[in-house]
Amino acid sequence: MSLDVGRVRRAFARAAGTYDALAQLQHQVKAQLLERLDLVKDAPQRVLDVGAGPGRASAAMRKRFPQAEVVALDLALPMLREAKSRAGWWKPFRRVCGDARALPIADQSIDLLFSNLCLQWCEDLELVFDEFRRVLRPGGWLLFTSFGPDTLTELRQSWAAVDDGPHVNVFLDLHDVGDRLIGAGFRDPMLDVEHYQLRYSEPKILMRELKGIGAGNADAARARGLTGKRRLAGMLTAYEHFRGGDGRYPASYEVVFAQAIAPDASQPRRRHGADIASVSLDSLRAQLHARRR
Repeated sequence: MSLDVGRVRRAFARAAGTYDALAQLQHQVKAQLLERLDLVKDAPQRVLDVGAGPGRASAAMRKRFPQAEVVALDLALPMLREAKSRAGWWKPFRRVCGDARALPIADQSIDLLFSNLCLQWCEDLELVFDEFRRVLRPGGWLLFTSFGPDTLTELRQSWAAVDDGPHVNVFLDLHDVGDRLIGAGFRDPMLDVEHYQLRYSEPKILMRELKGIGAGNADAARARGLTGKRRLAGMLTAYEHFRGGDGRYPASYEVVFAQAIAPDASQPRRRHGADIASVSLDSLRAQLHARRR
């Protein structure tokens, strides 16, 4: 699947004002990921929250690590404007608009990189993990969550009963995420999966909620324009097969939790089973200087 990054940015920008009230699952997962900060024994000096949204996790980490500099980074500027209300006036966390694929952050300047349910919106995860490795100091912690392939399976299957077009984003599974972490050279990766289910009185409420948090279909191959009434009615009819005995409709989510340690700069990356050497610019300059002597 190829993601339309511009659509992702615009969708989350439009959802900035409604996200916090509707993102019940995201808040639950965020709370569980924050609990895993207990693994970080040494208080970090600099923390980066990638995909910070309206800044709830950034504010929580600023409170947990009062001596740390916390940076909330998001692709959508309106989300960061919402986060301003949580930054506080006494030692507020910083807010930076940026792309996870090209972080506007100095090399090896971050002790803890935290990201909750953001990476599924990043098309090139290898590039993202390379960026995470670049900005993390050796020995720094990476903690993140991302949606797995069983997310919104009921909605996906219901649309599949209507046509062959992409209506629900495709998400990477635990093994693919782990392979990319290892490929980027991260140490001691640990990954596990949690499953969640939300229930709705009707599928249209789920669809409005997804739109309200910016989590719409961002597949570059999606059909443009409005969904026809006939196809929408067909999808809703197909969704009836999932209705439970309580008369409510489920929406399932699979969430990958991951943690890893940033390696030394000399640790090679791996692509397609082969090592890619990592050599610093200073090292190259020293070698060239030695050869000229």
